[in-house]
Amino acid sequence: MIIVMKRGADDAQIGTVTKAIEDAGLKVHLSKGETQTVIGAVGNEAAVRSIPFEAMNGVETVTPIQKPYQLAGKELHPEPSVFDLAPGIPIGGKHIVTMSGPCSVEPGGIMMEVAKALKQCGVQVLRGGAFKPRTSPYDFQGMGEDGLKLMAEARDETGLALVTEVMDPRDVELVCRYVDIMQIGARNMQNFTLLKEVGLADKPVLLKRGLSSTYKEWFMAAEYVMSQGNRRVMLCERGIRSYDQTTRNLFDAVAVSVAKDQTHLPVVVDPSHAGGARKWVEPISKAAVAIGCDGLIIESHPEPAKALSDGAQTIALDQVPGLLKILRPIAEAVGRTI
Repeated sequence: MIIVMKRGADDAQIGTVTKAIEDAGLKVHLSKGETQTVIGAVGNEAAVRSIPFEAMNGVETVTPIQKPYQLAGKELHPEPSVFDLAPGIPIGGKHIVTMSGPCSVEPGGIMMEVAKALKQCGVQVLRGGAFKPRTSPYDFQGMGEDGLKLMAEARDETGLALVTEVMDPRDVELVCRYVDIMQIGARNMQNFTLLKEVGLADKPVLLKRGLSSTYKEWFMAAEYVMSQGNRRVMLCERGIRSYDQTTRNLFDAVAVSVAKDQTHLPVVVDPSHAGGARKWVEPISKAAVAIGCDGLIIESHPEPAKALSDGAQTIALDQVPGLLKILRPIAEAVGRTI
């Protein structure tokens, strides 16, 4: 419910409305302007409807929120969200954030080598999986905390922010000790226990779209995170399943536009998983920038053929500068920078 207070409504009148919302077990979304205050009552619809807002002093209008994703949607937050992934790295504004690195964190100095090279060409976030969800239980599952330590060492040396996937609610606290951004993978998009746990953490969340998820399911997954208090959520389009096997997944380009039309959250595109082969990374990245993405997360490795996972969709580390050079004029054409 959106409650618009009359111009000049005093603190006592605003307090009466917010207390009624809190007493009903709902969450308050307060927006104070210079002359008018708007209050959002977020939560169970029946509980919201039971409060007689219209009879309260100082209330001008009461309007139901139409979308079920009340916090992620634009009705309470009409302007695009801009927030820091780490100090000095905002997302959601004019600059398109680039994230890159190996699919899996690897030993032997590779993470440091990658981080130094990415820093030189302007990438802002180092990606790498310390915990890997694999289709086969016999495939490499990641280095765990040892991998997180390698990422942290690379950040200390280069200043890059870090993003890695968290798969288990029990690992959230551990992951938060090392990295700047928590990734929820496609297979866990509707792991509601995990979503609520990362919603309690003070770290930005990169929420990947599920393999066969609708837009509404994707946005409602973001709502789960945000309902716990964590409002720094990014949506990530990484391709969905299709009947055609030419590419690993189907890159749903319009998903970027839909997400930005229906929500205020930044939208990131993962061209590596969307295409599943390195030759598709460049064209998908071009399309993503042109259609309005706020970030790209691209797999890169010094020797993709030797990568411990997803080598076929990983571009060579020395190709990253050239890719960014190609993308910059596209970004400029749509009023952005990269």
